[in-house]
Amino acid sequence: MAAKRSVYNILKGTFLVSDDAFKNWRFIIFISVLALVMIASSHSADKKVYEIARLNNEVKEMRSAFVDGRSKFMRLKMESNIIEEMKEKGLEPSVVPPKKIMVKSQN
Repeated sequence: MAAKRSVYNILKGTFLVSDDAFKNWRFIIFISVLALVMIASSHSADKKVYEIARLNNEVKEMRSAFVDGRSKFMRLKMESNIIEEMKEKGLEPSVVPPKKIMVKSQN
């Protein structure tokens, strides 16, 4: 019977207006503040997760651009490509091998 009465008092809200209600209000405010801190922490963690995902995508895009640029550079510096570019400007590779020039010091 006492349990039934206490449940009825909780549903009615008499525990908030009774003589010792100050203890109850302190506890309710404490629980509310804890809930707000938990919600703020959860939002902060979500923002960090989204930021990490965005940065990971950015790293993948930059790595892809780097690999693409490196492969273009490798193609540009190939000897066959350089010969082709120089033919357009009127230069051709020499058929005579280069000669080594030795400089002697004059002591």
